[in-house]
Amino acid sequence: MRRPIIAGNWKMNNALAAARDLVRGLLEQADDISEVDKVIAPPFTALLSIKEILRGSSIKLAAQNIHYEEKGAFTGEIAPAMLEEIGCDYVIIGHSERRAYYNETNETVNKKIFSALKHGIIPIVCVGETENEWERGVTREVITNQVAGCFADLSKEEVAKMIIAYEPIWAIGTGKTATPEQAQEVHTQIRELIARGFGSEAASLVRIQYGGSVKPENTAALLSQPDIDGALVGGASLQIDSFVEIIRETARLTV
Repeated sequence: MRRPIIAGNWKMNNALAAARDLVRGLLEQADDISEVDKVIAPPFTALLSIKEILRGSSIKLAAQNIHYEEKGAFTGEIAPAMLEEIGCDYVIIGHSERRAYYNETNETVNKKIFSALKHGIIPIVCVGETENEWERGVTREVITNQVAGCFADLSKEEVAKMIIAYEPIWAIGTGKTATPEQAQEVHTQIRELIARGFGSEAASLVRIQYGGSVKPENTAALLSQPDIDGALVGGASLQIDSFVEIIRETARLTV
């Protein structure tokens, strides 16, 4: 059984004081939940401070983006070595909001994956279809193209240790959620694509999260599906009680 992983993407929320308070609350209530890998992705301004609070705990730190170049004239960007120096364990790459608002492409996602891996940071790579693509019934084609482009030229060993997050874009922040069966269907497709491109061992090891209006109420139904190994949580990760309950629900499924 693959070890479940729950990651909280705070997006552009929580200034430093609020971020510290939220993390301290998470440590009090969730640090001892050992059955689940737990990750939080604060804004860049809070990363260093939050890393100090998390030191020695079971909760890992993620950044929300990374640049693929080592350094240079890239105003507003952050280099992989900077995240490595802070002590980031994970980085979210290719989130649909980055694709929609900042021209992220499968090619840039691929470059960022290589950059993160070079610096020992585990990528959480997002894929998913828009509402228009979902309604037109082309989800399979979209996912196939994204997996092929994002993971081009990676080794099977590199793919096996990454996290893939399937996020139907029509479900992010909308209150809509794919049914467990719909989510499982796409997760199965992703695992089959990994098997085809990188071998059955990599496919059996890679963890695939679901993201899109994940809440305590739907966690168990989603994560009880055989190919859903965790969740990338947005809004619900900004509230201690809801995020901890998602972690607890996930832990119960491992018993």
